[in-house]
Amino acid sequence: MTASQLLLDARLKQQRVATFPPGLELQSIEQAYLTQDHYVERLLNQYGGETIGYKIACTNAIAQRLLKVSEPFHGRLLSAFFQTSPAQFRAHDFFMRVMEAEFAFRFAKDLPPGTEVTRETIVDSIEGVVPSLEIVDSRYTSWTDMNAPALIADNAVHGAWVMGRMTRDWRGLDLAGQRVELHANGKLVETGSGAAVLGHPLHALEWLVRRLHARGVGPKAGEYVTTGVTTGIFLAQAGDHVVADFGPLGQVEVRFL
Repeated sequence: MTASQLLLDARLKQQRVATFPPGLELQSIEQAYLTQDHYVERLLNQYGGETIGYKIACTNAIAQRLLKVSEPFHGRLLSAFFQTSPAQFRAHDFFMRVMEAEFAFRFAKDLPPGTEVTRETIVDSIEGVVPSLEIVDSRYTSWTDMNAPALIADNAVHGAWVMGRMTRDWRGLDLAGQRVELHANGKLVETGSGAAVLGHPLHALEWLVRRLHARGVGPKAGEYVTTGVTTGIFLAQAGDHVVADFGPLGQVEVRFL
C-alpha cells in the first residue's frame, strides 16, 4: 500500500481517510508533490481522460486561515472531472462540495523552464480569462486538521471544475477590482473580488509558473489554470443550484442532483 493508493481507495470506496498509517506519513512538500503525481496517474488510469491544467489552492487569506497554511499550493485539473457551464454533478460523488468562484486562464503558448517569468511574459502567453467554479473535495475525515503535505498529496483537495465562456479581450479589465458574486438557489451568499487572490489573479499565476519551473515543468498551450477562491466559501448540498457572477466576464453555474 502507498499513500497514493490509499487516496484512490478512499475515493473509489467512499471511505474517508482519518490519517496516514505508520510508514505512509508524508515528511516533506517534495514528497507530497511526488505522491500527488502518483495519485493523479492512478486517477487517469481509473477514470481515463487527461490532465488539462493546474489549480492553485490557498491564494486567499480566508482559505489559508481555514487550512492553517502560510502559502499556496497546487494540483492538477483532469478532464474526467470537468464540465462546461451549465453543469450538473451528482452530489453523492463528493464527500463535500465546497464552492469556490475563481478566475481561470487558458494558455496560448508554452512557458517551459528557462523562460523568463515576468508579468509581461505571462500576459503574452495567455489566450483568455475564464470565469469558473471549483468544487473542492477532500478524501480526509477532517481536512482542516491535515497538514500541507497531506493536502497537496490529495491533489490539492480538488474535486471537479466548471468552466464558463472564455473572454479573449481581457487585458483592459481590472481583474483585481472585479466584483464576484456567489449565489445559491437565487440568493446572494458570498461576495469578493480578484484582489482576494494574492492581490491579483495574475500574481497567483506568476507564483504557479515559478513553482512549476522549480519542478522542471511549465504550463503548456491549451492548458487552464484556476487561481484560487475570490469570495468566502459556500458548502453546497444535494438539490442546490450555484451561480458565480463575474460581471462583464459572465456567469458560471452548477446544479447538484
